[in-house]
Amino acid sequence: MNASERIDQMIAGLSDWRRATFARIRECILAADPEIVEEWKWMGSPVWSRDGMIAVANAHKGKVKLTFAHGAGLPDPDTLFNAGLEGNARRAIDFFEGDKIDARALKALVRAAIEYNRAHLKKNARPAPSKAGSKKT
Repeated sequence: MNASERIDQMIAGLSDWRRATFARIRECILAADPEIVEEWKWMGSPVWSRDGMIAVANAHKGKVKLTFAHGAGLPDPDTLFNAGLEGNARRAIDFFEGDKIDARALKALVRAAIEYNRAHLKKNARPAPSKAGSKKT
């Protein structure tokens, strides 16, 4: 089973309001960029990546949490982040029953995360190991 199928299965297993909320969050993330990759990590967490990790989501009792790996470095003009605000790297959005998802703002935040990843891709890449002792002729 691939990651997308596992995420489908996980969402289908939610029996309350979290199912529709989780599905809508996923829909917004995937609609933000056609090259986003879905992954399944850490023994059961949906992860979305594009040039690095964008976000991870989990259904908790009473909420759905969407955590952006580099949220502290992202612009959040719509003030979506409401959790993990004290962290140096991550920021999260906790969605509770009855919350409406601002699709436009969430897609913009996902696109900002992709731009962050792209801007830091070369900076974070490790240089290729040098070939010490090799001679050029």
